[in-house]
Amino acid sequence: MNTSGLKVPSTAILAQAEATASRLLHADTPAEVIDVLLQADRHAPDITVLWSTHWPHDIVCHPAAPHDASLAAVAVDAVSVARMGGILPANLRVLYDDGDQMAAVLHCASGCPELLEAATHRLGEVLAIQGMQQSVARLEQAETLQRSLYAIADMAGSNLDMPDMLRGLHRIVSDLMYAENFYIALYDSDRDSLRFLYFADVVDTQQLSPTEEIPLSRIEHGLTWYLIRDRKPLMGSTEQLRQQVSGPLRVHGADSSDWLGVPMLRDGHARGALVVQSYLVGSQYTTAEMSLLAFVAEHTLTALERKASQELLEQRVRERTRQLAETNVQLRHEVGERERGERLQAALYRIAALANADETSERFYHHVHAVVGELVNARNFYIALVSEDGATVSFPYAQDQHERDWKPRTGRLGLTEYVLRTGKPQLVDVARMQALIEAGEIESEIMVKPTLMWLGVPLLGTDDAIGVVAVQSYDAGVDFDERDAELLTFVSYQLANSIQRRKAAEALKQANASLEQRVEERTIELRKQIAERERIDAQLQHQIMHDALTGLPNRVYLLDRLERGIARLQRHPEQRLGLLYIDVDRFKVVNDSLGHLAGDEVLKEVARRLESCVREPDITARLAGDEFAILIEQAQLPETAARVAQRVLQSMQPAMAVGDRELRASISIGIAVVDENYRSADHILRDADIALYRAKDAGRNRFVLFDNAMQQTAIGVLDLEQALRDALLNDEFMPYFQPLVRLADGAVVGYEALLRWKHPQHGVLVPSEFLKVAEESGLIEAIDWRMFRLAMECSRELVHDNVYVTLNVSPRLFQMEGFDKQLLGLAADTGFDPARLRLEVTEGTLLVDPEAMVAVLQRLREANIEAVLDDFGTGYSSLGHVHRFPLKMIKIDRSFVSPFTAGVSPRSSAVIEAILALGRSLAIEIVAEGIETEHQREVLMAMGCEYGQGYLFAQPQPAAHWLAGG
Repeated sequence: MNTSGLKVPSTAILAQAEATASRLLHADTPAEVIDVLLQADRHAPDITVLWSTHWPHDIVCHPAAPHDASLAAVAVDAVSVARMGGILPANLRVLYDDGDQMAAVLHCASGCPELLEAATHRLGEVLAIQGMQQSVARLEQAETLQRSLYAIADMAGSNLDMPDMLRGLHRIVSDLMYAENFYIALYDSDRDSLRFLYFADVVDTQQLSPTEEIPLSRIEHGLTWYLIRDRKPLMGSTEQLRQQVSGPLRVHGADSSDWLGVPMLRDGHARGALVVQSYLVGSQYTTAEMSLLAFVAEHTLTALERKASQELLEQRVRERTRQLAETNVQLRHEVGERERGERLQAALYRIAALANADETSERFYHHVHAVVGELVNARNFYIALVSEDGATVSFPYAQDQHERDWKPRTGRLGLTEYVLRTGKPQLVDVARMQALIEAGEIESEIMVKPTLMWLGVPLLGTDDAIGVVAVQSYDAGVDFDERDAELLTFVSYQLANSIQRRKAAEALKQANASLEQRVEERTIELRKQIAERERIDAQLQHQIMHDALTGLPNRVYLLDRLERGIARLQRHPEQRLGLLYIDVDRFKVVNDSLGHLAGDEVLKEVARRLESCVREPDITARLAGDEFAILIEQAQLPETAARVAQRVLQSMQPAMAVGDRELRASISIGIAVVDENYRSADHILRDADIALYRAKDAGRNRFVLFDNAMQQTAIGVLDLEQALRDALLNDEFMPYFQPLVRLADGAVVGYEALLRWKHPQHGVLVPSEFLKVAEESGLIEAIDWRMFRLAMECSRELVHDNVYVTLNVSPRLFQMEGFDKQLLGLAADTGFDPARLRLEVTEGTLLVDPEAMVAVLQRLREANIEAVLDDFGTGYSSLGHVHRFPLKMIKIDRSFVSPFTAGVSPRSSAVIEAILALGRSLAIEIVAEGIETEHQREVLMAMGCEYGQGYLFAQPQPAAHWLAGG
């Protein structure tokens, strides 16, 4: 066969091809692949290959060309044309393109040669491998950054103190970049100062305290200053940094070869700076590291703020704990004082009760001894009384370990006589006793030798001391102090009063033997009632000393929950609230009649029952006194509120045990349904309170839902209050007079002045139409004084032939300082004779402060103004109260007279006969009110009642009517 026409590759060519293939396989980078191509074709024209794994960014040229930037733009255009299917120039060829981010382009000075297909294929493989390696590196960098941020967050929530946490931050930043020299600075915009929380530098060895505040002006135009002022990151050498800052640059501290700093920003405001720097020549930070440091700075600021907040919270907790401890000590002291006051109150009450007990003096003093023994150490105790002439001291009661001679003595100088002479409590120890003996105040032979401490208090009567109550100690372990003296002094007041009352009662008993015979049966009944009341009151006082608080949330807690609920309503209008404002009906009657102990027990039981009617997250709160509230959340309103209110009303139906009584308490409820229109918790309480009082006005023991009409009613009360103020300014008030007559012949003996309002639109109004608003608004005082002046001016011509005028005085006026002086001044100013004036007061007014009332009424009597007890029988109705006060007249309430309309009422007759008997024995005039029929008049006259008042005789009229002979 002839083979001369075929060209067989030489061995050298084959070897060269194998060598080229081997080098391609061992080429790991695009540059190495290109070098293999250039070595394989040494006659190839001047060529450059451009490639990137992030096309069209980060383009690399090999071999390097003088105009890499322009060649890169040409290569980007060539790939775009090729991807669109266009034709490339002869000097350009796309060697590899994955259609996404990897491409390689061949650029030749003239035409492009044919390249080995294996070389272009290997170039694509190497680019793909390089792309994957770069992706892995980026992922590793992101993972490192994420771990660092997690570590920063963990340290912020850890128990590490601030220095340890900052050192940890330094280690984290060092894992991300070169950070051997590193510092953190915090900026205080209010003080315009920096604190270097952390500072580490191998060259700059200055010591910066984390607590030291450095004014920003001290480092003005420094790199940290520019970070705070311009709020932009800075990076580079000193010369590069001079080009970046917005002004002149001053270098503070050591000058670094490369510097990188970022501001820590919050809402666009600089809060600090994070800085790394290098003193190594040739070391440079990159843009990526700057971005990374800025990201780390943001999380570092968050960590620092969390740490600072945590430390501030811990400090506040410590301070609050200290305050609570101090408050606890104060409360314990207050509780001790209150318990001491309650023991004293109970003792005084028991002594007062003993004064009314029908028992011997020995038993009376024995009980007094027992009461005093509950307050102070009274193992050695005696009571001494002085004779009427003051010469003899007797000892009606004594219990002593050593002294046995308690016979009366005259003209001696003992400690008892010393207290009587001084009229003051005396606390005497051995040293003072010796001093008194040496001063001649007491006789040594009278003193019992073992006496170590003696405490005596005078029993003060109306004028002078009537005796002494004393305790003494023979034991060094038993001592007395000023607090004991104070307690015994309080007891002495009540004891002296009780002794005088017993003496007065005995004298009255002897002087009125015939009266006692007539009312003996009634007296026995009253004594039984008094004894029963004393037993119940004593039991209630015992309960008071052992009472506990309800434990319910208070008003502040409820207001906080309401405010949070209102805020939540703004975000979620569908989550409405319901407030039940609860008031215990007639709770004041419980307190006034049974005492505060029973009231507290009722409140405690009411609280327990209210709590049983609610579920989480609803709450029951005690607002004040007998006022409670239930807050309903996350429920269907108002239906749920109505159901809860019904359950609450039902829970109050069973009787509750209070002492030895069973009470059935009822409550009134006002409900306000809270929607997004409310902006204040006070408005919610106001509306619920309005609904509550609507429920009370409707008859109590019910619930009422608030609506806008109720608010208009409340506004009507405000209008009435303003009208009352206008009436005072326009002088619209006037007095009417109703006569008091002698029942036998109908002769007028006096007039009662009654208040009327001549309203410009509604005519003459009686007090029941406006008095409640006047009292609640505080206008009653001004109205009363105006009424007094008008009554005196109008009735001067009525008061003749011993005729008098009575004025009704509100309790508030009697509590005024100098009321009697002001009233006498008004009488003088109007020319009214005080002897023709009488003041009407109620039982409740007298018992607010009995001692003060006795003093005021006595001063008025001395000025010829007498007192009248009005509506007797409707209040406390205690005959024992009457003799304590200087009264001229008692007015029997109309409720005891009205039963006589159709006949004779045995109960009313018994009460009226007792009052008439008391009036005759004490020389007090008795007037029956509300006489409207002739039969009532005849019954009262038959009982011996001398005076009366009512529509049977006349209705109230102006003074002109009576002056005209009406």
